Amino acid sequence: MKMLIQRAGERGSADYGWLKPNYYFSFSHYHDPEKVHFGMLRVLNDDYIAGGGAFPPHPHDNMEIVTIPFTGALKHKDNTGGQGVIQAGDIQIMSAGSGITHSEANASATDPVTLFQVWVFPKKRNITPRYDQRKFDINERNDSWQVVVSPREEDNALWINQDARFSLTNLSSGNSLTYENAFKGNGVYLVVIKGSVEVNGTVFNTRDAVGISETDSFEVKASEDSELLAIEVPMNLS
Repeated sequence: MKMLIQRAGERGSADYGWLKPNYYFSFSHYHDPEKVHFGMLRVLNDDYIAGGGAFPPHPHDNMEIVTIPFTGALKHKDNTGGQGVIQAGDIQIMSAGSGITHSEANASATDPVTLFQVWVFPKKRNITPRYDQRKFDINERNDSWQVVVSPREEDNALWINQDARFSLTNLSSGNSLTYENAFKGNGVYLVVIKGSVEVNGTVFNTRDAVGISETDSFEVKASEDSELLAIEVPMNLS
């Protein structure tokens, strides 16, 4: 098993006033040649958006973009007619495909929004752009993996144009959970949203992350109540 460790304090960051992002990978003005991608995972931004903050309309193409909110509410609107508001418990996915223009805005003038936004390279290029969102029962992730994004029909999740899978868990202190790959040979980027866990003898705390590869399963043990995100992606960019 190979582990690529990234501590919360090693992330890139910026402060635009209304937007305070932390970058797990090179993005915008932050560039680290050692942190460009993990397999097909290209972007993982940990964003704080102040009340009234908004990204004006901007284009994307050939990227699978997943948004996971933790607090507050985020409005989305795009030029295909896709629109919606997401909040904690919701997951949003957008296939930029052949090209899409969208805007994102804090739905509140006063309360902040916190979220992860994740970009994954697509399996097929130039597909018709698409948008989808769904509310998930957060109780179903207590001490088990809740699959929220996957191309597999049996996972009953939001569809993604890639052999990738996003899973969330709320793991109770003292409990262990095994992650099994959906696709052989994939890697898993595991992020501690909150709490403290141990993987293969190494401790990871809030907002720490580890890229796990060269294995199709691993165990996570929580030393306190913890929330985790597992992003499974192909490791070969070709």
